[in-house]
Amino acid sequence: MIVTTTGSIEGRRIVSYLGLVYGESIMGTNIFKDLFASVRDIVGGRSAAYEEEMGNARAHALAALEARAKRLGADAIIGVHLDTEAIGGDKRTLLMVSATGTAVKVG
Repeated sequence: MIVTTTGSIEGRRIVSYLGLVYGESIMGTNIFKDLFASVRDIVGGRSAAYEEEMGNARAHALAALEARAKRLGADAIIGVHLDTEAIGGDKRTLLMVSATGTAVKVG
């Protein structure tokens, strides 16, 4: 399946638009990742643990997006947009990624 952020696919013609598709992923972090991230906030630097969780959340959201498009009979998804959000407070952080796009048939 072709997945692109653009509104068209070079060299391919969009035959039909099948509708909006979406995929979401909300991933919980654990207390140790939260603790180490808090230390990183103080001393600076990158948090590999959070980067890994964000990558996992993104992959799950895109997989859900593709699954919905396949159920519609799509060959591709165009105009894909990813949104990320950290939900939570002092005790627990959830990472949310949502992916949206337009499912299409291409010729």
